[in-house]
Amino acid sequence: MGSLKSLECEYPIIDSDFQNFCASHGIFSVEDILIHDLYMLVAFAEQQSTSERLKQGITQILSIIDGQHQPWLNGMELLEDAQQNKQVLSTGCEGIDMLLQGGLCVGHLTELVGPSSSGKTQICLKVASGVATRYMGGVVFIDTGNSFSPYALHISSIRSQILSLKSQILCHSVFDIFAMLDVVHQLEYSLRSQVQTGADQVRLLIVDSISSLITPILGGSGSHGRALMISAGFLLKKLAHEHNLAVVVTNHMVGGEGGILKPALGESWKSIPHVRLLLSRDPGSSICHMSILKHSYMASGRAARFMI
Repeated sequence: MGSLKSLECEYPIIDSDFQNFCASHGIFSVEDILIHDLYMLVAFAEQQSTSERLKQGITQILSIIDGQHQPWLNGMELLEDAQQNKQVLSTGCEGIDMLLQGGLCVGHLTELVGPSSSGKTQICLKVASGVATRYMGGVVFIDTGNSFSPYALHISSIRSQILSLKSQILCHSVFDIFAMLDVVHQLEYSLRSQVQTGADQVRLLIVDSISSLITPILGGSGSHGRALMISAGFLLKKLAHEHNLAVVVTNHMVGGEGGILKPALGESWKSIPHVRLLLSRDPGSSICHMSILKHSYMASGRAARFMI
């Protein structure tokens, strides 16, 4: 659905005045409308001199959303659909695949949470090389910390394999949320073109790490940073669902109450990923532990131990 500005030509009611009103409340896209408190938005609109026109604009956007959503399903129907139609991509790590009953869910956003040096980037590199070789699928790796290296991939040292992987794994180095959104929008356009031309399919998108891009915009008392974070999360989920991708993001840990570590990005982000996996590593060892914090159709608390 995209930005509000992109709707202006087709829907004149969504004019610059309406867009400026929405922008003053941290709303720049249709996705932002979905996560906003509509009652509060209408209340703010009623305080303006053009209240009727603003309310008509809100109604128009809700009508657009209602006309494009898929038929509603109840919880049991969603669960049944997920179990019957699930596709998975092997991670290349037997322990993780056993924990996740086959691997990463296609169409889902999976978050890998863990403290520094717990192995998040190593797992991302291993998954990237595994998908590129096992499924001959394209991989887009968004690197926010210069951690990506073709020679750190878990592959054999045969030169032809290295060259093949380098051609199938496309790495983008980005250092702020806006650059990441540009890459994701470009990928979305490219994926639509793939469907039309039958080109090789991208199977996996990795963002390592998403928290390093979002944390800098969350400071202050305004809601813009939070809205941008949630909008980015929903865009990644939309990309996964509409183009049958597995999307993996990494998140670091921060100190919580009593000094206990907890995932960064707060409660607002917590509900966005379909799957949340907690990763830890034995000090000075290659042995890792992974547990399920959240999953669409698996019980939380399941855990596995493996080596990387």
